[in-house]
Amino acid sequence: MAEQRNEQGQGRGPRGRRDRDRSPEQREDSELTDKLVYINRVAKVVKGGRRFSFAALVVVGDGKGRVGYGSGKAREVPEAIRKATDSAKRNMIRVPLREGRTLHHDVAGRRFSFAALVVVGDGKGRVGYGSGKAREVPEAIRKATDSAKRNMIRVPLREGRTLHHDVAGRFGAGRVIMRSAPPGTGIISGGPMRAVFETMGVQDVVAKSMGSANPYNMVKATFAALQEIQSPRTVAARRSKKVGDIVQRRDDVSATTEQA
Repeated sequence: MAEQRNEQGQGRGPRGRRDRDRSPEQREDSELTDKLVYINRVAKVVKGGRRFSFAALVVVGDGKGRVGYGSGKAREVPEAIRKATDSAKRNMIRVPLREGRTLHHDVAGRRFSFAALVVVGDGKGRVGYGSGKAREVPEAIRKATDSAKRNMIRVPLREGRTLHHDVAGRFGAGRVIMRSAPPGTGIISGGPMRAVFETMGVQDVVAKSMGSANPYNMVKATFAALQEIQSPRTVAARRSKKVGDIVQRRDDVSATTEQA
């Protein structure tokens, strides 16, 4: 019996020593959790035809700050996962955690967000535009709307329906031309420019955008042109003339243009 116990002890001893001799990382391998992130079937064109295999992406971690990822390819799914898991275990890193539950600070990376461009107006000549960015669409729109309300301008309108005179504007590669129009013409324009006219309260106008089709450039060029519009009262005060003289001259020029 003693010899049998010695033989059994000798048999168990080396295994016990091997367990004790393992490194901490080797002992922790049994506690690792692996998750299959993605698996895909891929094809490789060879001389004899197409060779199909599977590609796997696996993430492993110990739940205590150590994590790694790996990828593997094989003709069978289990083998691809095994290769990916082994690769992930070999490339693990340790991430310090705050109170064992979260990160210590924000980190930079690819952060996706939404950008919104909004135009606001009161329908009586006041109009503004603004842009905003956020991770969610409603928040981006809210920021853009608030910015537009803070940057509103007043544009004098002729009879409350059209522009006082023709005007052109430019911003960057965007260029716009706007012309006053008789009653019943409507808004002959499209895209961002139409939104500006509708919110501003313009009913009759002919506008055209040339150059860049970027909506930001188009809106900024439109506002650059609107800021150049002057009412007959402003022009008369600057020239020390009567408003009637300025209006009469404008009407004569408009009639000559229509006849031509």
